[in-house]
Amino acid sequence: MSEQPFLIGENMTGGYGKSGPDILHDCTIAVEKGQIAVIVGPNGAGKSTAMKATFGMLNLRKGRVLLDGQDITALSPQERVRQGMGFVPQTSNIFTSMTVEENLEMGAFIREDDFRDTMEQVYTLFPILRDKRHQAAGELSGGQRQQVAVGRALMTQPSVLLLDEPTAGVSPIVMDELFDRIIEVARTGISILMVEQNAKQALDIADKGYVLVQGANAHTGTGKSLMADEEVRRSFLGG
Repeated sequence: MSEQPFLIGENMTGGYGKSGPDILHDCTIAVEKGQIAVIVGPNGAGKSTAMKATFGMLNLRKGRVLLDGQDITALSPQERVRQGMGFVPQTSNIFTSMTVEENLEMGAFIREDDFRDTMEQVYTLFPILRDKRHQAAGELSGGQRQQVAVGRALMTQPSVLLLDEPTAGVSPIVMDELFDRIIEVARTGISILMVEQNAKQALDIADKGYVLVQGANAHTGTGKSLMADEEVRRSFLGG
């Protein structure tokens, strides 16, 4: 394991807008190459804000963000995509009037090479998308839409993928399937940083877990160690 995590948001303090209140307070989150890191915690804990901070979506008053050892704190989200970051927001994450295939093509907007091999990889990962590639994405089920959103982000060939509650609003069966696919993505060497409300299931697949409370680190450890921590289980996992 390298001395410096592949992606780290270090000692982040900040909020939205130039005069908005701080939501994050000396918060640190990180993910190693090819691993899965999960951010959990109660509603309003700053989970999504912490992840978005690593993507450049809010003003940091303190702290910094490093990607593969390079300081990217001053870069815009668009510039971070070109540096190898992919981001899948929780909502409004697909073009509903476009077909599945057109959505994936839109994901390749920064590519100047032939991206058909990457599209084939996405179809191999999500076979249902191949079957529905000519169908409007807005006609798909919630779980299938999430697959389109993740697939579109993968079209940029990211080295790290940020997922904001990827299983929100889907059935338990679909959630398990999405988590299986996320594990497969990580096995290809892509780092995954994920915010999840389904804390138990997320920590079960996580290499590293972060429990946030009021924008600050409350507990940090491996997924297994956090699942075994009595205080974490009692306070955040329902016993």
